[in-house]
Amino acid sequence: MVISRSGLVLGATAVMLTAVAVAGAGIHLSSQASFRESPKELIDEVWQVIHKSYVDGTFNQVDWTAVRTEYLNRNYTSDEQAYTAIREMLKKLDDPYTRFMNPEEFKNMQIDTSGELTGVGIQLTQDEKTKKLVVISPIEGSPAFTAGVQAQDIISEIDGRTTEGMDINEAVSLIRGPVGTKVNIKILRGDKPLDFNITRDRIEIHPVRSSKNPSSAGEIGYIRLNTFSANAAEEMREAINDLEKQNVAGYILDLRSNPGGLLYSSIEIARMWLNQGDIVSTVDRQGETDRQKANNRALTNKPLVVLVDGGSASASEILSGALQDNKRAVLVGTKTFGKGLVQSVRGVGNGSGLAVTIAKYFTPSGRDINHEGIQPDIKVELTEAQRDELRKDRTKVGTTDDPQYVKGLEILKGEIAKTKQGTQAQSK
Repeated sequence: MVISRSGLVLGATAVMLTAVAVAGAGIHLSSQASFRESPKELIDEVWQVIHKSYVDGTFNQVDWTAVRTEYLNRNYTSDEQAYTAIREMLKKLDDPYTRFMNPEEFKNMQIDTSGELTGVGIQLTQDEKTKKLVVISPIEGSPAFTAGVQAQDIISEIDGRTTEGMDINEAVSLIRGPVGTKVNIKILRGDKPLDFNITRDRIEIHPVRSSKNPSSAGEIGYIRLNTFSANAAEEMREAINDLEKQNVAGYILDLRSNPGGLLYSSIEIARMWLNQGDIVSTVDRQGETDRQKANNRALTNKPLVVLVDGGSASASEILSGALQDNKRAVLVGTKTFGKGLVQSVRGVGNGSGLAVTIAKYFTPSGRDINHEGIQPDIKVELTEAQRDELRKDRTKVGTTDDPQYVKGLEILKGEIAKTKQGTQAQSK
């Protein structure tokens, strides 16, 4: 199976929207020209894709050939029976990110090219050990964000239905719905139960916003990146170039609550900050490593601080990990989410879809962050009251009313001072 670079996504997550999934990112789908004559052909097609490309060559210590025989020896009288069999088959891999979607579910996960989405705006994953449904991050400004849903929240009920044993696709189906309708979501935050009635709405995603902020060390370029979508790199390039023209002294890059997205987007953006050095390596089941490097085309070499938190996942961790390992930036905030898987998404059969984990990724120093996440250089926790204040008034994010930004600015001033001292020493 040939997957173009735009078909690679990270830390595959379901998004509670009718038009987008996989960490809010664009998805490239392999073209399909198959016309099935029986449900067994779909089952075999899914089996073949897993057999050829799944990241674990032992298939979770399962005899995958025997699995094929078992499921093809059954009789199926409908597509629905085949769908049930495929999901049962995939469960043997014990990988919540490798999943089958029927035509309706697959349609609901595809990107809306207009960038306008419909839903509540929750990025959701399934804990690999507990199987609980965990919020990676609500999309900034979405109904879920405004209601107070936070990264790491565990969804326990959806409209009165327990999520125990529920997969991501089923959760998506229950949470999504028409604009103006409501969904009730019960959440566990630690051991504290919370109840949210959220009204579905249209959501516009703008991946980058930037500003020039005054400080005693000079003007500071502040860039907030919300998601690694298909147009994120272009918007990031425009923001950096604009701030460079304004001669800012340094930068704060805000990746907090950024759930990730496209692999190539994170690589392109890393190259805007790094002149040299490794960015990320991906390793497939044959042990083949694809190593991505900087290409001497950085847009700026000015001091950089990166803000991260528990909602910074997948592509955010690639970018922040690359900048940290190459000593290009100081990371401020809290430990990131910990998602280190690469997936391909493709169509199968007549309109169904399959997401398959095909590789793991590592930071330049070889860190596997799939469970550990990335630790910031400077840890700054927000209190519950501080998080609520920033959520209620988004104009305070990236200002002196934002404690993590304030600490980041303090660190950045020190880095700017070091740079000036170095420049003065060289000129003598």
